[in-house]
Amino acid sequence: MFSVYGVSGRQFTGSAEQLRQIERVNAAARTRRIDPNEEVLPERVSADPTLNTTLEPSAGTTVASRTALAAYAQTSAPETQRQPLTRVAEVMHQPVLTLPENTPVLEAWKLLAYHGYAQAPVVSASGMLVGLLLRVDLFPADRMAVPELSQEAWAALMAQPVSALMWTPVPSTSADNEIRRVAAVLHEDGLPGLPVVDDAGAVVGFVSRSDIVRAVAHEPPLDLWS
Repeated sequence: MFSVYGVSGRQFTGSAEQLRQIERVNAAARTRRIDPNEEVLPERVSADPTLNTTLEPSAGTTVASRTALAAYAQTSAPETQRQPLTRVAEVMHQPVLTLPENTPVLEAWKLLAYHGYAQAPVVSASGMLVGLLLRVDLFPADRMAVPELSQEAWAALMAQPVSALMWTPVPSTSADNEIRRVAAVLHEDGLPGLPVVDDAGAVVGFVSRSDIVRAVAHEPPLDLWS
């Protein structure tokens, strides 16, 4: 199931076929489509930097012993049945970085750059999805090409809320939606990803093109056509 949220709340709930009939989802028609030649920023697994550290070997551990231990672990690990992935909940990433709609542009830029995200859902004071902020829209080329911009004007731009730059209304998906249907929407509308929301409109995850590609490459096979 897909939904469309804006500053006034939920505006639509329905199937992918019905979603396509809403003037290309309104926001999707306005959103800059992804350029195949454009560099896509990597997405970290966790928003907590302490969970992205590399474990160092303990003192006295040799390469040979580590290799032997790894080989033993592979042979002794019980085999589990790898089930095909079918639902968004199985490939989306969480916890998800969300931005309150009153977040200043400069703060949003720093958060997206730190976590390595290309976009983030924007939420209201009550936590409901209201839009999607793309990192590339924070500093568009036309804005950066104004050399005579005064320090005061620049500070004002950096202080404006992300609600002034976010895409809204924005489509979203439920966690139990089929991966293939989400992939079709991302492909046809050129969106980088979709926020995943619960029945109340609260953001519980985010599913991006990278998540789906990663699942194809590393996870159990995707059951796309059942």
